[in-house]
Amino acid sequence: MHIPNPAPVRKRLSSTACTHTFLLSALTVALLQTMPAWAADDDLDALSLQSAPEAMPESARTTQLFVEGALGHASQRYQLGGKSLGRASVDITHSSRLAPGLRAVISNRLDVVDPVEPGADAAVNSLREAYVSWQPATGNTVLELGRINLRYGPAYGYNPTDFFRDGSLRTLTTVNPFALRENRLGTFMLRGQQLWSGGSLSVAYSPKLASAANTDGLSLDWGTTNHRDRMVMALSTQLSQNVNSQLLAYKEQGLSTTVGANLTALLSDGAVGHVELSRGKEPNLLSRALGTPSQKATRNRFAGGVTYTTLGKLSFTAEYQYNGFAAGQSEWQALSATPLAQLAYLRESLRLLELAPRQAYLLYVTQKSLGLKNLDLTAFLRINAEDHSRLAWVELRHHWPRFDLTLQAQQYMGKPSTEFGLSPDRRVVQVLGTYYF
Repeated sequence: MHIPNPAPVRKRLSSTACTHTFLLSALTVALLQTMPAWAADDDLDALSLQSAPEAMPESARTTQLFVEGALGHASQRYQLGGKSLGRASVDITHSSRLAPGLRAVISNRLDVVDPVEPGADAAVNSLREAYVSWQPATGNTVLELGRINLRYGPAYGYNPTDFFRDGSLRTLTTVNPFALRENRLGTFMLRGQQLWSGGSLSVAYSPKLASAANTDGLSLDWGTTNHRDRMVMALSTQLSQNVNSQLLAYKEQGLSTTVGANLTALLSDGAVGHVELSRGKEPNLLSRALGTPSQKATRNRFAGGVTYTTLGKLSFTAEYQYNGFAAGQSEWQALSATPLAQLAYLRESLRLLELAPRQAYLLYVTQKSLGLKNLDLTAFLRINAEDHSRLAWVELRHHWPRFDLTLQAQQYMGKPSTEFGLSPDRRVVQVLGTYYF
């Protein structure tokens, strides 16, 4: 969602959108290709509980480099007319073996956007990861030190146990939740893992390195990710061939311990279920956004859903999301008398990557080879269950050996006082070209 004046995080929602008719047409085409069987090769990926850094093969050094350019147009509300959008990005990930058992990983992204938000830099650099990893050749222990993008949780659109997500985005170039998790800043930490057959135990400690975020576009911005001491412990267990689980305990400076749990289960040949929840004691999101005093309360966060995948490479996910710390319907309606307070609330939820409404739904669809070989569809619909506003997003991407051509489209729908109706952008259409080296 595009929110004006996004300091200090650059909330640039420039990846983006088209008409509601186009989205529904694309979804209809995908659904017509449904076939009642599941591609069994995807079982392990479907049951994954996290996308945290894992021990890499001892063999070759690897480098992934691509450059991307985007041109688009946003039509806006409030008699603002429209505006042209442009972006150039350079994205690189490199890993190499330094010595037996010792590897180094670096991942960096540079985005140059036009137009530039007031108070922001045109060029914004995001050092996502930079760490060293040590694992003895015959051992089951892994030690990692540096900036690590630690991601927990199997849910698609909202991750209650993804404890290191807050403040981690320096700039937003998409609203696709999977891309958001990939593009964000990692956190400087020391992480240790003990592995065994059917499970693992990991402990990560992240120290305070700075007191405030750095708004310089080329800064490493340690104050965004390391402005307080934090620790997390995760126990992962394969309960059976079809069920994976994870228990977590998270502690940060000034707050009580938050506990969490994840579970993924193969429900049938074509369906995988996921559940993710956490329970903690902290101030509510509204008081954080407005800077008002608030007593800490113990509440829950939850996400759960089912993914069905067909032999025809169509995948459909339906997910329910709940944030006990978010403003309820009555609180949001009370805020409607002061639109600036509503904007402040939405800016803070975006900065923290929190669910803004108390309850929401997500429908997420992917289709490989949509009518043509190497033509892929990705689309989702976010629904605010409190005010019934919606965000629709669709992407058509054609792959060549070294080049992708992409059409992205996005539309915000809802009354002016709703979550998605407040956005000055009504719809945005964008064409992207990506070259892989």
